[in-house]
Amino acid sequence: MLKRAWILCICLPALLPAALLRIEVSERSDVLDGKAFASAGPYERIVGKAYFVVDPSLPANKIITDIAQAPRNEDGLVPFSADFYCLKPRDPHHGNHAVLFEVSNRGGKGMLGTFDLGGSPDPRAEHDFGDGFLLEQGYTLVWLGWEFDVPPGPDALHLYAPVAQGISGLVRSEITVDHHAIRQSLGDRSLLAYPVMHPDDPALALTVRDRPDGPRRSIPRETWHIEGGTHIVMPAGFEPGKIYELVYTSNNPPIAGLGPAAVRDLISFFKYGILADTVLGDHHDYIQRAYGFGISQSGRFLRTFVYYGFNRDEQGRLVFDGIMAHVAGAGRGSFNHRFAQPSRDGHPFLNTFYPTDIFPFTDLAETDAETGITDGLLTHATPPAAAPKIFYTNTSYEYYGRSASLIHTTLDGEKDAPLAPTTRIYFLAGCQHGPSPFPPQHWDAQNLWNPNNYRWTLRALLVALDSWVKDGAEPPPSRYPKIADASLAPLRAVAFPKLPGVQFPTRIQQAWHVDYGEEFRTAGIVTVEPPKVGTAFPMRLPQVDADGNDTAGIRMPATAVPLATYTGWNLRSPGIGAPDELYSMTGSFIPFARTRAEREKTGDPRLSVEERYTSKQAYLDKVEAAAGDLVKERFLLQRDVPLVVARASAEWDFVEAR
Repeated sequence: MLKRAWILCICLPALLPAALLRIEVSERSDVLDGKAFASAGPYERIVGKAYFVVDPSLPANKIITDIAQAPRNEDGLVPFSADFYCLKPRDPHHGNHAVLFEVSNRGGKGMLGTFDLGGSPDPRAEHDFGDGFLLEQGYTLVWLGWEFDVPPGPDALHLYAPVAQGISGLVRSEITVDHHAIRQSLGDRSLLAYPVMHPDDPALALTVRDRPDGPRRSIPRETWHIEGGTHIVMPAGFEPGKIYELVYTSNNPPIAGLGPAAVRDLISFFKYGILADTVLGDHHDYIQRAYGFGISQSGRFLRTFVYYGFNRDEQGRLVFDGIMAHVAGAGRGSFNHRFAQPSRDGHPFLNTFYPTDIFPFTDLAETDAETGITDGLLTHATPPAAAPKIFYTNTSYEYYGRSASLIHTTLDGEKDAPLAPTTRIYFLAGCQHGPSPFPPQHWDAQNLWNPNNYRWTLRALLVALDSWVKDGAEPPPSRYPKIADASLAPLRAVAFPKLPGVQFPTRIQQAWHVDYGEEFRTAGIVTVEPPKVGTAFPMRLPQVDADGNDTAGIRMPATAVPLATYTGWNLRSPGIGAPDELYSMTGSFIPFARTRAEREKTGDPRLSVEERYTSKQAYLDKVEAAAGDLVKERFLLQRDVPLVVARASAEWDFVEAR
């Protein structure tokens, strides 16, 4: 095992377009002391820093906001760097000839947790690799820092972006707390914030409102102050369940769009690079395919990536062959504009009116009747030759809290929209944004969080995506709720049963027409903050059965053979304020009564466990049969059926022990 730091220098021939210059490797070691992972054999771990330059005059780079204002080196190129992390087969001959790149979520690493049922910021131990699924498949696993506002940390991945010197502009900070607090960062959830240029300016105005679309009320200037340029202090305290907002002027914004450019150029290097004889410089001889995977913020990054046209490199070649954008809903994000805040997303009661849920939403072009603009994710700047195969996977939560219906309905909400031939949409019914730990807890929500585990289906879908790209094998047909068969409906038409002690939502997240000023769409410059808010786009939600479980989509065995109602929504507890608002990113787990007498006593209209199943074994037999059906449909791998049954057994014991 090599422990000393060393530098891997990768030099580009002078005549090649500028992109990746070199990777300085700080650590290289065997994974698990050389353990073999099936036919892929032993893996190695490479940690370092990637150095890039881009030519601002090239058309492929002119899509980067403010690139013309970026500082240049003596060759007229814009230099920058990013943290790099890779797990690869020690012998690339034995790999599956594919890069699986995870777009890091706020500097972290999540795909080992998603696909391998393990996970760690710096995987080294046996349990970090779970059951080794991705490594057994032979993928070269790659991460790269793309986000400039990630706080310092030993395992966090950062983008080290140059700034546009001398430029000033508006920044909006929104603050929502669940518990009493006196001091808050102006950045999202303690990520790095743009400093206030004039922190003592008496004209700075802090407002508060009760609803995202409610009226703003001013807070007296003498009751709060700016500390260190990046924090706001209010001795009386921020009240839980309220939305605070400060608009201020900052300067010298980092060139945020270099993040997607770095991803583009790194993947291009793996596929096409002809660099010096190094362990990575020869990978173009082995890597034939590249896939982009992203969860939540990172899934929105991938939607934004293709929208701006980053899926072709400086020479016009295809970057990602396939993309799996997971739980992104209809969102994009602040990844390529001036004073971007990449971590600002969009929730029912958090980070509202940021450039996240903005038109267009569908891959194919559609016309917004309110603005007259025609646009689409794949028709804006991505030519057909650069369009990847795309899987959009969303849970029930994304329909309530991330505007997911907009990716497959017309803008008026009246019809199902056509899909691009290279796109598939899969709805993971009865699931929340990320499965809750088991056994589930309440935390700050009214109901137990939803533990319905869909990770096994993502494994099967990754296999299907690879087969589609590699062999041309058609993946499973899209499966999602539709207007045409009444499995998609307005909030008022969702037939959720009346359950004792359970309140169905009356408010959900909305996507709005928002106006950030005339220069936003053309130049990525926000000149109006807060933005002017127009009408909301119509949202549609999955219809449910008599138990309150979703009727359409891919139904996990837990939903197909239920012990509970599994929803994509939960409400904030009264203790954290705004109890009629959705609790972000969570669903509900509402167990059935154990016996008929118990449900009749409480007035629960759902059949009890004893009325549905004659015994635990009879229940598990049904679960195994439902899992077998998913295997036939290619939504589950045969290897995972025992895991599904074991989890069902644990859920039975939990419900019976309540």
